[in-house]
Amino acid sequence: MLLYVLRRLALAIVTVWLATLGVFLAAQALPGDVATQLLGQNATPSAVATMRAELGLDKPLTTRYFEWISGTLHGDFGTSLVNHASVGTELALRLRNTLLIAGVTTALGVTLALVLGVVAGLTRDRWPDLIISTFSLVGMSMPEFVIATLLTLLFAVAIPIFPAVVTAGTDATIGQLLQAIWLPALSLTIVMAAYILRMLRTSVIDTMASEYVTTARLKGLSPAGVVVRHALPSALLPTLNVIAMNIAWLIGGVVVVETVFNYPGIGLLTVEAVRNRDLPVLEAVAALSAVTYVGCNLLADLAAPALNPRLRRRSS
Repeated sequence: MLLYVLRRLALAIVTVWLATLGVFLAAQALPGDVATQLLGQNATPSAVATMRAELGLDKPLTTRYFEWISGTLHGDFGTSLVNHASVGTELALRLRNTLLIAGVTTALGVTLALVLGVVAGLTRDRWPDLIISTFSLVGMSMPEFVIATLLTLLFAVAIPIFPAVVTAGTDATIGQLLQAIWLPALSLTIVMAAYILRMLRTSVIDTMASEYVTTARLKGLSPAGVVVRHALPSALLPTLNVIAMNIAWLIGGVVVVETVFNYPGIGLLTVEAVRNRDLPVLEAVAALSAVTYVGCNLLADLAAPALNPRLRRRSS
């Protein structure tokens, strides 16, 4: 088991390094120039050249990459090219805000998906399954901004329970954000739960038809015992990666929903960085997203042997 963990950690480190390299090169390839963006289209070539030198954009690409990766490994993400503020400080505030909405969404979405997915799997082709499957298909098919707009019309306009947009700033307290996160959290919950419960439903159906579940029934176990002790742990295995990818998607920044609701998180920071060609901010956000995706997948892979003893024996 220890060897399996070490192999997964080594693979994760290599993946993160390749991802950061791709992130840096992609950011450098963005059209436009931050120096021209700051000085305006009427700036003289000499002024643009001077600004590029001040920002370090005239250095060779390899030099800039090694300076960036060295600083990142030490927790120094550099300085914003637009407002000259610390990227690390801004990123920490936005990450805190995104983690808040990600935590609420994960708690609601995973709980809802587990309950509905198991019910749908156990009532295959009967009316509970048909209703739940229709809900999941609608949630998977509708774009996020459509769900966000419909919820806003319903719960902010027709029935004014929640505010339509988040008016709190980046440095707002948790209490101030909690008053306004429910519409964006509900929008994300519908999307997240739809994908997870669809996978779990299929997995429950396959598991309930397996031989070891049939054996458990023949031994006289109660239906609840068969589901909880035998079927559910195995059914969760293929669902773990779906849950991990959805959590990574939330932490990495949900650009559409955060923009619709003006939520001051990682997603909105990404939009601002792209608009302003703020490369240090954009690189830091993208690197954070890469680490988040790799980390969540690694946790899902390490959690799988805990649910299935056969995987523990195979990986040891």
